[in-house]
Order: sequence, then C-alpha cells, then structure tokens
Amino acid sequence: MSDLVQIHTDHAPAAIGPYSQAIVTDGWVFCSGQIPLDPDTMELVGGTIDEQTDRALSNLSEVLQAAGSSLQHVVKTTVFLADMNDFAR
Repeated sequence: MSDLVQIHTDHAPAAIGPYSQAIVTDGWVFCSGQIPLDPDTMELVGGTIDEQTDRALSNLSEVLQAAGSSLQHVVKTTVFLADMNDFAR
C-alpha cells in the first residue's frame, strides 16, 4: 500500500469539513473541491462567474503548488454551474 500524504497550505482556504485540501499518493495529487473563498477572510469572492472562477482556480493552483505540482499537470476537473448560460465564459 502506498503512503498517503496530506497537503495543507495557508494560501488556499482551509478545509471546512473533515477532509484535506489534497492527498498525494503514487505521484498523483487528488484535490478536494475548491470554491471561490478568499483564504484570508474565508468569505465568498465576487458576484460574477469570472471573479468566482479566477478565485477557485487560484485556490486550486496554491494547493497544487503545495503538493509540488501545478495546473499544467491537471488531468481532470469537474465544474458545477448554477447557470448554464455561464458555460461559454
């Protein structure tokens, strides 16, 4: 069995439940979901899909960096939208 390494960074929002920001095992990084929370205030950012997407991706990037990886190595993401009209943006 491979070791599981928990990842934590103060540059992304702390987990708000009983889980890690990410887990590294066998060279893979498994990140928990990222929402548009400001890591300093723990408040939701912006009202537009653009502002929210930028914050969520910034949070994800910080978690990946803490794990020794980057957005360039992402294999799969899942996106949830409240309004499908935002999909093209």
